[in-house]
Amino acid sequence: MTYWHRTGPHTFTPTEHVGGAWDLETQHIATLLGVMAHEVELGRDARRDDGLQVSRMSYDILGTIPIEPVSVEVSVLRPGRTIELVEARACHGGRPVVLLRAWLTADYPTDQIDGTRHQPMPPVEDVPAWDMTSLWPGGFIASVEVRREDLGPGRARSWVRTPHPIVADEPVSRLSQVAGLLDITNGVAVRVDPEKVSFPNLDLTAHLFRTPEEGWLGLDTTVSFGPTGAGVTTTVLHDERGVFGVSTQILTVRP
Repeated sequence: MTYWHRTGPHTFTPTEHVGGAWDLETQHIATLLGVMAHEVELGRDARRDDGLQVSRMSYDILGTIPIEPVSVEVSVLRPGRTIELVEARACHGGRPVVLLRAWLTADYPTDQIDGTRHQPMPPVEDVPAWDMTSLWPGGFIASVEVRREDLGPGRARSWVRTPHPIVADEPVSRLSQVAGLLDITNGVAVRVDPEKVSFPNLDLTAHLFRTPEEGWLGLDTTVSFGPTGAGVTTTVLHDERGVFGVSTQILTVRP
């Protein structure tokens, strides 16, 4: 099983595993974010093979998308030998639906000074399994294995993974696989019942200070709502080695 099949140099067709949580007739945006990261890394017809690493991915979600084919085009906005800004545009029916701007940076030997003060996650085996379909519907949610420590409304620490590749029959980096899971963060630490209040995210930005490793993806997540219909989901990102970055999402909160 897989989430997407490549059907052309820049076109992809989804499977039932991309089905959304807010609306079963539309996509859960998570896996498309992974496809877009994959295309940025490949740089097909746009980027040279420069070995730069993705340090930031900033997505703007322009609307809902039916479970139908999309195209992804990549362009370089700021070329460079050590720093590069790349844009990917996902389109459905000729209109843009998601925009990604990614900063890529050169690899320098800083292993002697690496470190962070972010607190570690509890080990995977110490966190109980959680059936996420008990709260959320949809093909994507059903495809993901989740372990969660519930710390109260809007606060949770979770480990997630999926056995399914983002794109069938081609190598996909660990970074792009992780990018295809990041949008789950808004659903693992809910503040209120999603049947009573909707709080979809309009964007997702991830800053990374190292490349994630294979295995489980750890999410130390806090969801905050303001008094006038806006919210923020903030997540410290972990793999089984430790912290590798942070992500944020802006929410539109609608009773």
